[in-house]
Amino acid sequence: MESRRIRVRGQVQGVGFRPFVWQLARRHGVSGEVLNDPEGVLILAAGPALDAFEAALRAEAPPLARVDAIESAPHGFAAPPEGFRIAPSRGAGAETRVAPDAATCPACLAEIRSPGRRQGYAFANCTHCGPRFTILRALPYDRAKTTMAAFPMCPACRAEYEDPADRRFHAQPIACPDCGPRLTLEVEGRPLPGDPIAETARLLREGRIVAIKALGGFHLACDAANPAALRTLRERKRRPAKPFALMGPLETIRRHAHVSEAEAELLMDPAAPVVLLSTLGDGLAPLPAAVAPGMSSLGWMLPATPLHHLLLDAFGGPLVMTSGNLSGEPQAIGDAEARETLGAIADAFLLHDREIARRLDDGVERMTALGPMTLRRARGRAPGTLPLPPGFEGTPQVLACGGQLKSAICLTKNGQALLSHHLGDLDDALTWDEFRRADADMAALFDHRPAAIGCDLHPDFRASRHAAARAEAAALPLLPIQHHHAHLAACLGENAHPLEGAPVAGIVLDGLGLGDDGTVWGGELLLGDYRGFERAAHLRPAPLPGGDGAQREPWRNLLVRLDQAGMEGAADEMLSAHPLALLRQAAARGVNAPLSSSAGRLFDAFASALELVEGAQSYEGEAAMRLEALALRAPAEAARPYPFGRIDDQIDPAPMFEAWLGDRETGASPAAMAMRFHAGLARAFATPARALVESGRACAVALTGGCFQNALLLELTAAALEGLPLMVHRAVPANDGGLAFGQALVAAARALGGGAESG
Repeated sequence: MESRRIRVRGQVQGVGFRPFVWQLARRHGVSGEVLNDPEGVLILAAGPALDAFEAALRAEAPPLARVDAIESAPHGFAAPPEGFRIAPSRGAGAETRVAPDAATCPACLAEIRSPGRRQGYAFANCTHCGPRFTILRALPYDRAKTTMAAFPMCPACRAEYEDPADRRFHAQPIACPDCGPRLTLEVEGRPLPGDPIAETARLLREGRIVAIKALGGFHLACDAANPAALRTLRERKRRPAKPFALMGPLETIRRHAHVSEAEAELLMDPAAPVVLLSTLGDGLAPLPAAVAPGMSSLGWMLPATPLHHLLLDAFGGPLVMTSGNLSGEPQAIGDAEARETLGAIADAFLLHDREIARRLDDGVERMTALGPMTLRRARGRAPGTLPLPPGFEGTPQVLACGGQLKSAICLTKNGQALLSHHLGDLDDALTWDEFRRADADMAALFDHRPAAIGCDLHPDFRASRHAAARAEAAALPLLPIQHHHAHLAACLGENAHPLEGAPVAGIVLDGLGLGDDGTVWGGELLLGDYRGFERAAHLRPAPLPGGDGAQREPWRNLLVRLDQAGMEGAADEMLSAHPLALLRQAAARGVNAPLSSSAGRLFDAFASALELVEGAQSYEGEAAMRLEALALRAPAEAARPYPFGRIDDQIDPAPMFEAWLGDRETGASPAAMAMRFHAGLARAFATPARALVESGRACAVALTGGCFQNALLLELTAAALEGLPLMVHRAVPANDGGLAFGQALVAAARALGGGAESG
């Protein structure tokens, strides 16, 4: 009888892998044992059919498992094993993955809706669903190292937990009403009698706002169909226009938004992300405009936990389910923290007594013509890992600290990159505190010891200062990496472009990033790889009058772009309410008016030209999002590109503004003008990128940067590049949420073979 030592690597802990192996072993007549250890799952097996047993480990793995590698070697047992057992976990240290939190599985959902001891129980789960990362304190993933340690199992749960044939075998959050977490509805600081779910539904129907403790933090919920409740929530949360996320069952979502088969699959993914869905067209029941002012899509998610399923069953309609925070601050996770920060917003608190170990927002994703796209990598996706591309074998451990906005960190270890969950904008002091906690948390949890630290080239970003401090304290190399090079590397890495692969033409369109020449970049065509790049073309720079003020107020960008195009008269007419002379003087002298090639500010300028935002934006990206929403209302024949000029290596928007003014004077619709802008910008960058590929200087085109969150721009650019090899983002955000992944790859490439930034 043959004997083997089988190592399974990947996402194989906390996902029911050991009972799955136990059942396979019984089926194939295998004896021995299986256990968790710091490297994953270890199997010591003896039997006559080990080839078939080994093949089934990958082919039939549980739904939440991700098998990266199966390594097999002969093994000698001291004595022939009798039967097959699941042995206790052993070893310390973290060399394996942690499974992300997973939405309620069909079996648990049926259970809470059927007679039995878990009927109506808000914390039912099994090895195929439930909390993971949000309850984990340390590895290996065992109950004693989670926030469920505070809930001793009752005899019935213990029997399920210890039965390898039960779907709850070693499900660490296993619970029931007799031994698990419990709900409390609190109003004015006092528990409200009665069923907390039923009473919460009653309050929501009355137009109240309820703070709900979920998996990774609090939500603020209200009736999505009640204009007065929406208005109250916006006023209290200080969120005048930013779209609210919505929750409902699939049949409810289909009444209010178009849902394709691919979008339905994305909604039903175990990650349960918020999915942006179109509301354009006939036959849909409208929700109040206050849900998402000026938008042509709504962000919907399915309920991810039994609590949310039960609440929606009781309420009977769609709910707003937005992050429980003050605008710009981190989401609350503790009961006392929620009472303090949300007390002026919420009329009631639906609480439970299971602690949240770490803060995770809801993920945000969308389907595009080129496939799925991650906008915010968060609950349900993190801490899933990404394989490093070919050629990065032997990479030392690297820490990358990301950027200032949409911050995230990235760790590399054992051929994998761990891109953290969304942490937020580091301009906010509380988010900055959260960033530093997350860095320490991830390092401890994954036993990470970096040999080098990567950061953004901008020395004043808080993330860059943090990286510098860590590098100095540990005497490690600090590797500043140009912002747009990191975006390019992130796209290359996600598409498994080899370390020694040919250069790629990268169209990198975003808001702001410090360039090698000391100016602010953001509309770039780069030719490069992981080790370096050259700047092949870029938007013609224009001043950012007022510095940060130009990010807040789109009209400032319109002023300088119209003046640059020789259209001062149009600027005077359209912007007469603003202090134009003062800003023109500052721009001419370069006083608080740095030069920038930003595509994001060009979007802002054109949104201002169409009068989509008056004064200041109420949230980051508002002008650009409204511009995309407007363009999607245009007929297909309106996609006739506005012209852009070319001056040496500069792409000049002046001809575009001249053509727009002609359209404006002849009464063209704003939607058509918005569409022509998108089509013109796409063609302006696609044309030189195509030339780089067709000349043989580049092997493909990569589309990256925050502007490519815009699905319309992505689709139009891809169409203009038809026939060429194309790389786009799917799992890694195109925005600054993916920046740390690119920084980690560039830093690793330098560690493996030198190379330096080039411009």
